[in-house]
Amino acid sequence: MNIVVLVKQVPDSGADRSLRSDDNTVDRGSASNVINEMDEYAIEEALKIKEAHGGEVTVLTMGPERATESIRKALSMGPDKAVHVLDDALHGSCAVATSKVLAAALGQLNADLVLCGTESTDGRVQVIPHMVAERLGVAALTGARKLTVDGSTLTVERQTEEGYEVVTATAPAVVSVWDTINEPRYPSFKGIMAAKKKPVQTLSLADLGVAAAEVGFEGATSAVLEHTRRPPRSGGAKVTDEGDGGVKLVEFLATEKFV
Repeated sequence: MNIVVLVKQVPDSGADRSLRSDDNTVDRGSASNVINEMDEYAIEEALKIKEAHGGEVTVLTMGPERATESIRKALSMGPDKAVHVLDDALHGSCAVATSKVLAAALGQLNADLVLCGTESTDGRVQVIPHMVAERLGVAALTGARKLTVDGSTLTVERQTEEGYEVVTATAPAVVSVWDTINEPRYPSFKGIMAAKKKPVQTLSLADLGVAAAEVGFEGATSAVLEHTRRPPRSGGAKVTDEGDGGVKLVEFLATEKFV
């Protein structure tokens, strides 16, 4: 089975994150960047399927030059090769444009199965899996907590707030996963060294047949107009009990619209 995993480099959610003052996009240049956490679970699931059924695993990333760091980290976990869509015109792309570029790249890779995280920690829009599947004309099995492969039949347990749904489709398909699906492996020293020699193909927009006007700020269907940093936390209100503490507490909760 030919498996492609979508991997995104994002600012570390455990570190300070900010938007650029010049164009209101995520400041990736000064951030500590890592593989999107959900994508690590997608990589692990791809490797498990390869181990059980054979095939090849390719990492597909769209991002700036420094995204190569995350590509090598992903390869150290076990995938066979990677494709990096790299073009200066991509800066400022919205989800719609991103899905167009990813679908164009996937069209050249002939994947039987596309795996990805359900969301990215920098955007959290959860629409890329659906958009990519729509552009490719294949099924979208999203929010999976379990994936079973039986020949060309894919069955997922789709995680919901009430429990889960069982959804089935035939490959090719796009499957997005939650962090409940598995436990990602840690790269071994051997894997880290091997990753340095694994092939990484670089593709431009021209290679994909996508015009620069269709992506970036020019092609974006949405934009951040302005932003303000979250204010620092202030001290809480103190209620002194002078026999009427309960009443004061209720009045405070009512003022804050908690009751």
